[in-house]
Amino acid sequence: MTIDDPARPETPEAPPSERTPSTSSTPSARSTLPTQAETGETAETAEATAGADTTEAPSTPAPRKAGTWSALRPLVLRLHFYAGVLIAPFLLVAAASGLLYALSYQAEKVVYAHELEVPVGETTLPLSRQVDIAREANPDGTVTAVWPGAEPGATTRVLMADPDVPEDASLAVFVDPYTGDVRGQLPSYGSSGALPLRTWIDGLHRDLHLGEFGRNYSELAASWLWVIALGGLLLWLGRRRRNRRALFVPEGGPASRRRTLSWHGSVGLWAVTGLVLLSATGLTWSKYAGENIGVVQDGLGGATPTLTATVGGAAGGSSEHEGHGGGHTGGTTAQGPDIGLDKALAAARAAGIDSPKVSVVLPGEGKGYVVKETDAQFPLQLDSVAVDPADGEVLDRLRFADYPLLAKLTRIGIDAHMGVFLGLFNQLALAVLALALILLILWGYRMWWLRRPGRPAARGAWRKVPVTMLLPLLAVTAAVGWFVPLLGISLLLFLTVDLALGLVSRARGTARAS
Repeated sequence: MTIDDPARPETPEAPPSERTPSTSSTPSARSTLPTQAETGETAETAEATAGADTTEAPSTPAPRKAGTWSALRPLVLRLHFYAGVLIAPFLLVAAASGLLYALSYQAEKVVYAHELEVPVGETTLPLSRQVDIAREANPDGTVTAVWPGAEPGATTRVLMADPDVPEDASLAVFVDPYTGDVRGQLPSYGSSGALPLRTWIDGLHRDLHLGEFGRNYSELAASWLWVIALGGLLLWLGRRRRNRRALFVPEGGPASRRRTLSWHGSVGLWAVTGLVLLSATGLTWSKYAGENIGVVQDGLGGATPTLTATVGGAAGGSSEHEGHGGGHTGGTTAQGPDIGLDKALAAARAAGIDSPKVSVVLPGEGKGYVVKETDAQFPLQLDSVAVDPADGEVLDRLRFADYPLLAKLTRIGIDAHMGVFLGLFNQLALAVLALALILLILWGYRMWWLRRPGRPAARGAWRKVPVTMLLPLLAVTAAVGWFVPLLGISLLLFLTVDLALGLVSRARGTARAS
């Protein structure tokens, strides 16, 4: 939800003959009535009561005491409107690229079907033989990890460090596990093994292919998404309406600004939970807010545990941040006794690694084999073990069930954001959310265009907020702005521009008066 404004009348204006004389013709009575901004009364409320049959009216009505929402509504409305107008372009790019990313998993299966799928054979070659075939196909590469085919008809993916691929990626050699034929070679990116199509879309979504500088766009969008969504939710729930159905179901009828607002609010209501979750999970791997989230998570004992793979029991281990970014890990080939890839995998299976989807990281200098389950789809199978290459003994075991709760939630949130937690359903849900956000932005701009040149709320709305409410609100805003830096910086920029426009407007008014 990006743009909203004060409600328009839902009932026709009462005829003059039905209006209350004491409030429509007595100047003194008019002067004592509170304004809409002071009471938070919407146009619907005023017109719904305008035609009421009153037999006696007080000569001087007592002003209605403004409630919490009446005081906050103009401020929330102004923030929602201007944040929506100025941040919406970033959100639109993020939503469009996110929609493409959600669909890229299925597109990848079609585009790279030759590399990913083979006819099912009767017997499979030993994993070590498949790795040797990959080495023969690319002698300049250094094997770092192997992903055996997770299901019948799937190829084995042998990952290599290669000078011809980017540092944050590996060269994947696809080997037919039945015949040993090499089906192709492609760059493979990240822990999810994204191939070139999905990698390109991921880069567009993450940083517009502009590197570290481009990451600011996605962090800015994620920083404001939850603010705009929750602000829109409050505005939509705070509107007066004739029946509850209008809260959830958009209005029909001819095209109009009122119908656009109805679609904007109703669709936003259905999408708000998903949008807030997307914002929160997206911030976990952002540059600035992500660092603060990591500090808090570590302080609460929620850091992701690491697996010790060092031979000899020395302290050590590695932790790979799952999600967008990050290449495959692996070092040089270990020197000394080596039981071989097949026996290492068998030892890991005996230690409880039973998922068909595994990654086997080859031993490096002073390190053992690391066999990791990689099935991030519910129910998760993400255990891992380290195996001594000399004798096949298990060096360390790490179960996902033993992760701290915050580490589990972080992993699940990231996998859900990427569209792998619930498989195809997850990807379709992300696509629907992205499409909903695109429509919300377009409807918001349409409402702004139809109401121009008016403003949604008068400048200085914060002055109507009681001090007892304003001071805690400022403290919370400052804390959130510090914790989510791009939100705080851009909010200060908005306030500065708004103040400058106010000064210019006041100067022009003074000049005209003189």
